[in-house]
Amino acid sequence: MIAQLFPERLNLYGDAGNVRTLVQRAAWRGADVELRTVRIEADVSAFTDVDLIVAGGGPDSDQFAVADGLDRLGDALSDAVRCGASLLAVCGAYQNLGQFYETSAGDRLRGPGLLNVETVAPQVGRRMVGGVVARLDPDSPIAAMGRASAARAGFAGEENTVVGFENHAGRTQLGPGVRALGRVPRGHGNNGDDATEGLLALPREDGILGLRVASYLHGPLLPANPHLADLLLSAALARHGVTDLIALDDRAEWAAHAANARRWSS
Repeated sequence: MIAQLFPERLNLYGDAGNVRTLVQRAAWRGADVELRTVRIEADVSAFTDVDLIVAGGGPDSDQFAVADGLDRLGDALSDAVRCGASLLAVCGAYQNLGQFYETSAGDRLRGPGLLNVETVAPQVGRRMVGGVVARLDPDSPIAAMGRASAARAGFAGEENTVVGFENHAGRTQLGPGVRALGRVPRGHGNNGDDATEGLLALPREDGILGLRVASYLHGPLLPANPHLADLLLSAALARHGVTDLIALDDRAEWAAHAANARRWSS
C-alpha cells in the first residue's frame, strides 16, 4: 500500500510522478500495489496498513494549509513510519515534517518532528534554484542498490549520484547526528552553506522502524534515480516477505540520469 500525502497541495514540478514510478516499478516485478490518496480532510485511519508514504512539494503559500492538516494527521503518519512504513518527503513536505518551518514573515509552523530538521525562510535572501547533482557517500545503501543496475545499463558509476531540480527559499539545518542524503559540489542543497542535500535515515535509527528519505529535488525525483526508487520499494516490499527485487532493464532511466548529471555538472 502506497499513500500519497495531500496531493491537492503537494504536487509541484510533477512530484506525483514519484508515485507513478514506484507503482510502475512494482508492477514490472509482478507486485500489485494499492494506491491511497490522503487529502487534508482525511481521518487518522488513512495510514492504516500503509507500507510507503510519498509527499511532494508545494508553493510557500500552501505551507499553512499543510501544517493545519498535519496538526490532525501528523501523529498517525508518524506512528505509521515508527512501525515500519517508509517515507519519501520532497521539498515542502521535507520542511513541514521536521521540527518546525519558519516563514519569511516570522510565523513558526510546528511539524510532527518525524524528520530531525529545522527550516527557516529568511526575510531577505535568494531562492535556491537550479539543477543539482548530489554525491552519495561510498557506503550509501542507495548506491549499493543501483550498482548492478547501472553496470548492466552501461552507466557504471552513475549510481554514486542523485540528480534533480531544486527551487526553494527555506534553509534547512540537519539535527545533531542526522545523515544527509548526499553532498552537493554544485547547487545549493539544504541551505547553501554546508554542502548537504536532503536526509537519509535508515530503518531502526532513532527507534523508528521505517526508512526515511527527504530531499529538495523535484523533477520528479524518482524517474531519473532508479536506485533511490528501488531502495524505497524494497523497504516497502520487505514488509510482505519480498527480500530480492527482480532486475529491470533500466537503460532509459540511467541514460536520463547521466544526461542530467552532465548538464548540471558543467
